[in-house]
Amino acid sequence: MHTNQAWMVVLLAVIGLAVAGCDYDDDNGDGDGDGGNLDDVGQPCEAAEDCYLDIDHTELSGDVVCLDKVDDGYCTHHCQTDADCCAVEGECDEELDLEYVCGPFESTGEMYCFISCEDQEDGDAYCQEWAHLEFICRSTGGGSENRKVCVPEG
Repeated sequence: MHTNQAWMVVLLAVIGLAVAGCDYDDDNGDGDGDGGNLDDVGQPCEAAEDCYLDIDHTELSGDVVCLDKVDDGYCTHHCQTDADCCAVEGECDEELDLEYVCGPFESTGEMYCFISCEDQEDGDAYCQEWAHLEFICRSTGGGSENRKVCVPEG
């Protein structure tokens, strides 16, 4: 193999690794914004069965839901208060000290758990660091009870 061909192979391998590292569901646990969302809330899904894989769904405060109104789905569950969002052991990584809130999603009248960005000076940067590079900080909608949360753009 010629030197130019060898460099091309190395370059393609590096590009391939970089692209592979950008998968939305890369739950690598390092909180570096490359898809490393450490908790179940916000994980991508196609159906509720894709969510909270290591937790008995009946232990959660409400039914598990895969919100399909955000790109690639969004794992969450019904709640009544903020305390419902990390009530089950293993649901949230306590070492990260992330805040979760219970809020309405759009005008559905349904309350769900979300990663909060309410108290962050730069909510978008916070969401991109702790949830995913493609997440932003935005209002849940839902009128007077809306909250500022991390959700996928789109």
